[in-house]
Amino acid sequence: MNKLVADQADGLRRLLAPTQARVLAVAGMGRGAGGTTAAMNFAVALVGQGRNVLLLDEHCRAEGSACEVWDIDPLGGLVDVAAGRLTLDGAEVRMACGVHVLPAPPAAARGTSQGAADPRRFWHDGVVVIDAAFDGEGRLSPLAQCADDLLLVLQPHPASVTSAYAGIKRLHHAHGLKQMRFLLNGVVDVQAARQIMNNLAHAGSRYLALSLQAAGWVRFDPLVSDAWRLKKTIAEAFPASHAAVDFRRAAGEMDGWPWPEAAPLQAVA
Repeated sequence: MNKLVADQADGLRRLLAPTQARVLAVAGMGRGAGGTTAAMNFAVALVGQGRNVLLLDEHCRAEGSACEVWDIDPLGGLVDVAAGRLTLDGAEVRMACGVHVLPAPPAAARGTSQGAADPRRFWHDGVVVIDAAFDGEGRLSPLAQCADDLLLVLQPHPASVTSAYAGIKRLHHAHGLKQMRFLLNGVVDVQAARQIMNNLAHAGSRYLALSLQAAGWVRFDPLVSDAWRLKKTIAEAFPASHAAVDFRRAAGEMDGWPWPEAAPLQAVA
């Protein structure tokens, strides 16, 4: 009965939501964790599932950013669209895979109010994927704070998990977050990955009173590097590969994620 009530409540929230667009912030927990890889492949997978997808690149144009990997140079960025200097169509680039890409470096948005830069103002359906960049203290940008969901990407190694947990604590204290999701990237041993997911979820609940929800895993796949050399995601270049299949599975499960009960992610004072 409790599950039925929860499902009904989530359905009501969907009906009453002011917009059908869902905003997902994806962040890598450490160098090489695969945050940008996950953000780009989620975006491609969601387009393949019939979604209208906008990817906001907070790392643009650093080495390894979405704009650099796809070798694109959009005419403008999120701040230009928010200020009315450019239309979205005039600023973004639409990739052959169907993903719309718009640079959103946090430094360029300084002085812009959080509400003005909220992508829901101009992206009214589908999904907005933010390839999020942390600041020097491990905090989210105002843009990423407005997301409905935060997905953290980490490697299934002890050092990576320990570092990720420390980062999760910082995010929890800095932004007052009550729920985060996480994805294990580069998995070799699926059984070990399941144990890591269980341990991390338990630690979050017990020590931080935080809901850490596992969003699945992506198997290690050497074709990821080959796809990068082709200036493509693995979902585009090698759709039958293990990693591409795993990204599609994880992205497909977004439909089952409950919508936030209250406001989207916000920073505490």
